[in-house]
Amino acid sequence: MSDEHSAVHPADGHTTIVVSGARAHNLKDISVEIPKRRLTVFTGVSGSGKSSLVFSTIAAESQRLINETYSAFLQGFMPSQSRPDVDVLEGLTTAIIVDQERMGANPRSTVGTATDVNAMLRIVFSRIGDPHVGPPNAFSFNTASISGAGAVQFEKDGKVVKERRDFAILGGMCPKCEGRGTVSDFDLDELYDADKTLTEGALKVPGFSMDGWYGRIFGALLPMDTPIRDFTEQQLNDLLYKEPTKVKIEGSNLTYEGLIPRVQKSMLSKDREAMQKHIRAFVDRAIVFTSCPACDGTRLNESARSAQVNGLNIAEASALQITDLAEWVRGIDDPGLAPLIANLSHTLDSFVQIGLGYLSLDRPSGSLSGGESQRTKMIKHLGSSITDATYVFDEPSIGLHPHDIQNMNELLLRLRDKGNTVLVVEHKPEMIGIADHVIDLGPLAGSAGGEVCFTGTVDGLRSSGTLTGRHLDDRASLKDTVREATGSIEVRGADQHNLQGVDVDVPLGVLTVITGVAGSGKSSLIHGNVSTRDGVVAVDQGAIRGSRRSNPATYTGLLDPVRTAFAKANGVKPALFSANSEGACPECKGAGVIYTELGVMATVESTCPVCEGRRFNDAVLEYTLGELSIADVLELSMSEARDFFASAEARVTKAVKILDKLVDVGIGYIKLGQPLSTLSGGERQRLKLAIHMIEDADTYVLDEPTTGLHLADVQHLLALLDRLVDAGKSVIVIEHHQAVMAHADWIIDLGPGAGQQGGRVVFAGTPSDLVAEQSTLTGEHLAAYVGA
Repeated sequence: MSDEHSAVHPADGHTTIVVSGARAHNLKDISVEIPKRRLTVFTGVSGSGKSSLVFSTIAAESQRLINETYSAFLQGFMPSQSRPDVDVLEGLTTAIIVDQERMGANPRSTVGTATDVNAMLRIVFSRIGDPHVGPPNAFSFNTASISGAGAVQFEKDGKVVKERRDFAILGGMCPKCEGRGTVSDFDLDELYDADKTLTEGALKVPGFSMDGWYGRIFGALLPMDTPIRDFTEQQLNDLLYKEPTKVKIEGSNLTYEGLIPRVQKSMLSKDREAMQKHIRAFVDRAIVFTSCPACDGTRLNESARSAQVNGLNIAEASALQITDLAEWVRGIDDPGLAPLIANLSHTLDSFVQIGLGYLSLDRPSGSLSGGESQRTKMIKHLGSSITDATYVFDEPSIGLHPHDIQNMNELLLRLRDKGNTVLVVEHKPEMIGIADHVIDLGPLAGSAGGEVCFTGTVDGLRSSGTLTGRHLDDRASLKDTVREATGSIEVRGADQHNLQGVDVDVPLGVLTVITGVAGSGKSSLIHGNVSTRDGVVAVDQGAIRGSRRSNPATYTGLLDPVRTAFAKANGVKPALFSANSEGACPECKGAGVIYTELGVMATVESTCPVCEGRRFNDAVLEYTLGELSIADVLELSMSEARDFFASAEARVTKAVKILDKLVDVGIGYIKLGQPLSTLSGGERQRLKLAIHMIEDADTYVLDEPTTGLHLADVQHLLALLDRLVDAGKSVIVIEHHQAVMAHADWIIDLGPGAGQQGGRVVFAGTPSDLVAEQSTLTGEHLAAYVGA
């Protein structure tokens, strides 16, 4: 051995993360080596296994091992994690995950509270605010002011002692709106039909049927056969406002509560985006949200708003655009607060650096797009002194204009250059292009994926012949002719968020693309002025929520006609064919697996020995439709199920209609019974798109439908949008993907910048005109993309 080699320290030999025999979800026993301190991009079609390898295997095991270093006491408070299905994982480092999950949609969560900037700002105002109000909690809209007094009893020196104690908590919460910034009022005409009786179904609130217990409870206090219009004042007051009251019915103690307090507890306590669709539609009709008159929408009480620093109170500071707030913070000159001000300035500068300087701290976190949420989570890592960590990113290009992608690339490279391993799951060629190393999974999705098709450099990927390699240099071309509009939706004086009195006509009967840099006002313009109109169906970026028991068959409503068909064919009731109802396996209660809790150790999950994971009891599995049991049907892929339910022996027309849409959006390979929790981001997005396409609408609004889509799938999406328009529908797409822009009939470009520098229409016309003029950032990038 030469001197040169003998001088290499043993610690410097660990240069790769070694994965051997990974089998999570659809991975087929794959083995791969990932270079450390390099930027590795994982590519492949949606559902090919990228997230299963990166998140469910590498990142999951890293986090599990870190959790095991804590004491058993602390682990008891942490979510238990089982070891991923993999033979060997070597060379792991601490994993820091920045995923696509939208930020909490709690009504009291804002950009400021989610990033801890509010916490720092509250300390500033509690220390140097004039007049002095109190501790930091006095400026928190999540803390109510409470005071009380009373006797407490405790044991001291073997004697029972009673003492009087007083306590007081000074909070900043506005007492009227409870820190929400908005108050709600009810449209009584949407709560009940005054001409009907309760028995006739006068109540319009979802879930209030008079056929069951509700009818008996209401009947104990109210006349059921009198039209509500003829109720006495007291009876109407009881119907709407009565506080919880115990009533005895058939020997049972039950509680009656007026409609309005019950709706407030069951519906208004949830964020709008987290509601089921029919509940959200009711809330939108029945409840009018207005800015709280007591705090003027600031969420804070008068005391918190009285203290000022450099001419602003904390509510005014939180309402500033972050770029302006950063300047204001730099103007605070107090030696005692110097370390805090430096930290606060650094965090605010990170917002600007990452392209979110147009936000304000009082922006509700639930209103952030997927891309904005992801970048907000990145902020705490940008100035971190940690090195030799593994940063894991899930499509960081989501929600980013081509101009913004350049900035994101610089940030990823900077993280790598600090000595970190950066793993990125990505589809955009602009981000794949900066990779040091590429791992391409596939060849296709679902059961046809889960294999490593290529590992190497970007140039090697181009010439590899894989699906990603073949499509890496795909560029959509501008259309020779564009469709003519058949009408328009007129928007006048739009001023939501940063929109500056926008007047624009959105054409109908064509494919219209709304574009512009992140934060230019695209979503505000469309969701605030177009999505809410009659005949318009909007598909937003909200995540599909579902447990392990939820699957595409239950989520799409497909299982209802299928259960009915099974029941009819066998002369039994439909509830038998539900794994969440009477047909469930008695051992695992229809889950298909048995969970064994082991305290601080990971919960052990094993296939149910009675039903062997089929979820139904044996008696149910004897009933068939077209020679298949209900469990066999749930094992079919969507494409197979469509053919099955179209056949003469098992015809279910409603099911075929739903399955046609699911296959149409390119997820025909997914099994009907696959848990929603195992679907990738792109698969969930397309499942949601299919659901909305089942609804008959004149106009479809799609918010970034290319999210999670492979380059090859974008062509299928464009073909689907064309079919919708050719069928006489209007399609409006909020999008940054240049292939979609090039394919549009009409483009509306907002800008010129983000936040206060945006909010104006800087171009409206055909893609050809936008490329020819190159008068906007979008025009410049689109011209470069199509080679003009």
